[in-house]
Amino acid sequence: MSTTVRPFLMFEGQAEAAMQLYVSVVPDSEILDIKRYPAGGPGPEGSVMLAAFSVAGQVVQCTDSPIKHAFTFTPSFSFFVECESRERFDDLWSALSDGGGVMMPPDNYGFSQHFGWLSDRFGVSWQLNVA
Repeated sequence: MSTTVRPFLMFEGQAEAAMQLYVSVVPDSEILDIKRYPAGGPGPEGSVMLAAFSVAGQVVQCTDSPIKHAFTFTPSFSFFVECESRERFDDLWSALSDGGGVMMPPDNYGFSQHFGWLSDRFGVSWQLNVA
């Protein structure tokens, strides 16, 4: 048996909506599997117990935690996306920043001709860069 390492995102009721957004805006992405909480389970019936999706080939797992925590996502973890064009950057920026927040607006920061850092409406951080 081989060892695998993948990002794991813990939501509080929005895992499926987040996955749907990500796979709809990032090319070569898809929802791979969803296991849902049953009636009488620890989480609300039908919410995401465990899911896997790929974002441009990177497999990510997620859940809707039935336990309320005193923490959420932090910008110290982010998805770094190399965009092949300014147009792709702009499309992703528009979709991902809608309802979210901007940490570094799109600009030339010296290390990149066009870079931006945002958190989406679910609190997940994304760094976008034109390669």
